Amino acid sequence: MVNQTKVSDHLLSNYADYYEEGDSAWRWLGAIDKAENIVSLCNNLPHASVIDIGAGEGSVLKRLEELNFGQQLYALEISPTGIETIKNKGISRLTECSLYDGYNIPYEDVKFDLAVLSHVIEHVEYPRKLIDEARRIAKYVYVEVPLEDTARLPQDFIFDKVGHINFYSPKTIRRLVQTCHLKVLNQHTVNPSKSLYTFQKGKKGLIDYYIKEFALKLFPSLATSFFTYHSALVCQRIDSK
Repeated sequence: MVNQTKVSDHLLSNYADYYEEGDSAWRWLGAIDKAENIVSLCNNLPHASVIDIGAGEGSVLKRLEELNFGQQLYALEISPTGIETIKNKGISRLTECSLYDGYNIPYEDVKFDLAVLSHVIEHVEYPRKLIDEARRIAKYVYVEVPLEDTARLPQDFIFDKVGHINFYSPKTIRRLVQTCHLKVLNQHTVNPSKSLYTFQKGKKGLIDYYIKEFALKLFPSLATSFFTYHSALVCQRIDSK
């Protein structure tokens, strides 16, 4: 039977021109954080072949190459403008960059050492389908999401251009990946870098950064209940179902 899982038309439309402006300073600063989180959690694991699923405009892969992480880099993305931008980045270790349908990954089982889902799961209508596909093709799976399920989350959902449709806490993202036959090897709650805060809001951003940084160190459970951070997890596939 043909798999009918696909990204809905309104989401495809939202992401079609998502990266039309190409590179941006804000995305590059975010990519520096994301790539360093990947290296921090995964550097001691096999990572010769790395696939970035939902690679956006390719800044994370570009930064991974700069950090000498991964020998063969692959990119999958649903946005045509994202694919075009990735190909124009001059990533020398980029082996393949492909448009895909958002769920069904066109590679054989356990082809890769590491599959990366960095700030993707919050956008996905069927997150378990995509996580299970990542588990199928890789020995290890890295997942990072924003922790937006806080006391400050509005009661009602309103879709916007950013495209977040799933909202997680440290516990719910951990339990989600565990339901996809993955063993969590490590999980970190991280605060975006100081440079990202100041780029967005100047001095106010710097104050926000220090408040959140101190709160996370002193009262981690309370901090994640009130402020938005990022949760990064590295997982190992469980072969038996």
